[in-house]
Amino acid sequence: MLTGMLWALLAGALVSAQNIFNSKVSERAGGAATTALVLGLGFAASLSLGLLSEGGRLFEFRSMEPWYWFSGLLGVGVVTCLVQGIRRLGPTYAVAISLTAQLAFSLLWDAQGWMGLAKAAVTPRQAIGVLVIAAGVLVFKFGGSPVRARTGTRTPSRGRGPGENDLKRRR
Repeated sequence: MLTGMLWALLAGALVSAQNIFNSKVSERAGGAATTALVLGLGFAASLSLGLLSEGGRLFEFRSMEPWYWFSGLLGVGVVTCLVQGIRRLGPTYAVAISLTAQLAFSLLWDAQGWMGLAKAAVTPRQAIGVLVIAAGVLVFKFGGSPVRARTGTRTPSRGRGPGENDLKRRR
């Protein structure tokens, strides 16, 4: 179980970093180019790693439902939606909403036995857990007061490095 938790933590760190990289690429190249680049590089990397680790067995497909072959198309939606969410909300808030939605929908699919999953009962504890996480996202977004700059302090555009307007002029 600990190993699984470590893999999941690593996945979370990688997804977080990837989302930030994707949003930066999207600022300069656009959403469609970002999605193509991300998924194209992902395909090349996974094909290379698969060939190195499994050799010819990589292409020994077992029988499965036909719609599972198209799961990569969902990746297009994932990358596109997260890039747009990060652009509009910022990385932390967009990822928090995305992770909460993942958990809620996973719980729903487990409970309904959809997509070939074994039907599992949703416990009150699990439902409360999802609601607590959703409430945490709302507290994160709307809790506290906004930070205001003090008057008389130096802003980055006045001497401490490039400000936002300076960066826009460079583009």
